[in-house]
Amino acid sequence: MEQLLEFASNHPILSLAFVVIVGLLIWTFIAGAAQGVSKLSPGDATRLINHEDAVVLDVRVDGEFNRGHILNAVHIPEKALPEQVSKLDKFRDRPIIATCRTGHRSAGACQTLRKNGFQKVYTLNGGILAWENANLPLTKK
Repeated sequence: MEQLLEFASNHPILSLAFVVIVGLLIWTFIAGAAQGVSKLSPGDATRLINHEDAVVLDVRVDGEFNRGHILNAVHIPEKALPEQVSKLDKFRDRPIIATCRTGHRSAGACQTLRKNGFQKVYTLNGGILAWENANLPLTKK
């Protein structure tokens, strides 16, 4: 412990950077849980799509969406979601899985959906990158 304090006093910038990085990592894990956002793995998302007729909401920008998306995904860019949330009203009773490239923007989309009364809202943990890493298909249609 004494060596740790000595290191911190000799290298204050490194010590501060370490504390900030650890704090941000902890915040990243806690923020999703505190916001009530449930994360799904690609396998869990596939099961929800196949067995509970879940709807995939892709909140990426047009260019990202056109490069490849999950089959039958509804595309509403994150910035347009508050104005276009009414397009999802017909899916209100079905689970909705929001996705983006890495999973960060989709968490915000989940919050928007919850504020608008949607109950069964999930985010794809790791986003489309995790979907691709699980060797699951994307379509460009």
